[in-house]
Amino acid sequence: MSGDRADERFLDAIADAEPYAYWMDDADEPDANAMLVHPESCDLAIVGGGYTGLWTAILAKERDPSRDVVLIDAHEVGSAASGRNGGFMDSSLTHGIANAQVRFPDEVGLLEDLGLENMNEIEAAIRRYGIDCDFERNGVIEIASTRHNDNYLEELLEDYQQLRELGHKVEWLDETAVKREVNSPIFTGGMWCKDTAALVDPARLAWGLKRAAEQLGVRIYEDTKAVGLEHSGNGITVVTPLSSIRARRVALATNAFKPLLRRMHNYIAPVYDYCLTTEPLTPSQLDSLGWKNRQGLSDISNQFHYYRLTADNRILWGGYDAMYFFGGKLNTELESRPETWAKLSRHFFETFPQLEGVRFSHAWGGAIDTCSRYSVFWGTAMRDKVAYAIGYTGLGVASTRFGAQVMLDLLDGRSTQTTRTKFVRSKPIPFPPEPFRFLGIQVTRWALNREDKTGKRNLWLRTMDRLGLGFDT
Repeated sequence: MSGDRADERFLDAIADAEPYAYWMDDADEPDANAMLVHPESCDLAIVGGGYTGLWTAILAKERDPSRDVVLIDAHEVGSAASGRNGGFMDSSLTHGIANAQVRFPDEVGLLEDLGLENMNEIEAAIRRYGIDCDFERNGVIEIASTRHNDNYLEELLEDYQQLRELGHKVEWLDETAVKREVNSPIFTGGMWCKDTAALVDPARLAWGLKRAAEQLGVRIYEDTKAVGLEHSGNGITVVTPLSSIRARRVALATNAFKPLLRRMHNYIAPVYDYCLTTEPLTPSQLDSLGWKNRQGLSDISNQFHYYRLTADNRILWGGYDAMYFFGGKLNTELESRPETWAKLSRHFFETFPQLEGVRFSHAWGGAIDTCSRYSVFWGTAMRDKVAYAIGYTGLGVASTRFGAQVMLDLLDGRSTQTTRTKFVRSKPIPFPPEPFRFLGIQVTRWALNREDKTGKRNLWLRTMDRLGLGFDT
């Protein structure tokens, strides 16, 4: 394709896409639970019905079946980031080994082991609770292509060597080998991580965890927003619009939404990410791709794409633009961004020109809870009766279980090898207030795009690195 006609084809491909998350377009979506309208009391109240909240509920009951647990969500369980993401499950707790090496160099090996153990526990739980979520542990290939400068391929080779030293099952793919796995004219190399990544249907995983929690005796209320926290005797009261919950302990799992604790406001920046899914591919279209091993794929650049096959052989294609709106604005209108969908469509056909004529069936977006270290962090408040785990920065499908586990340890006052790590004890550097936050993020996005094209990390990015605010994903 070339010129205006090519642009028309990119646009035509998204013209009929439903502005709705593909995963949510499922006849098996469970009915919503009742909202909380009468006072409740419990041992543990959980605010947030995404993965972190659901895992917190399940692990709390597995540890102590007699513990009385109530979970509330402002909308429906799994309706936000947990049910709308790309369905990539990565064992990394630190948003990649390179980030761990920079921020937690003395703990890299331990954190990698803990991440892999956590991943194995998730797979075991999916089987134990009979969760039908199209779990495929086929790994992920980190892709180098002609879009990237050569520096990135060298950095990927360093990651490969370090992962091998840590005992991970990784395979280096040169240009011929990577094209044999997945056929694209722009691919130049890659690293296939075979044991650290899996794919799931994220919405079905959330719904399955909800069902498992309820089977364990957790009481779940939906359409119930927490609007405040108050000391109440030897416990905490969670205030809702129509009622309240009095609890001995409270776990906050609010993701990108405005934290209930004011102290946390400057630690989180909600960033919007966008996705497309194609119509189901025909057998001949699938043959043109290869992709027999059905791995997840992810670019290695700052502004990256992630892509994968679904159970019905669509391609999910997302990423690249990461949009922050002034003041940390969050609303459903921001989940629609046609200009980004058009850009994603153009990049898709540049990557897979043999799929010309394929159309996209769904297009959507959602918010990610970004923090300056790009990985979950924890803390307690209100005399250690309230704990939180937030800041996953888009790689939380697996690490949320770990986040929940640590949060429970903090609430239960348990000292473990994990809670004694710098990773758990430290916090990210807070973002500056507006308008400096908005301006800083826009300048950083421009600089990252420039680095992708030139291979040069400019003065702005080097300064952010020194301040602990360097953004490289």
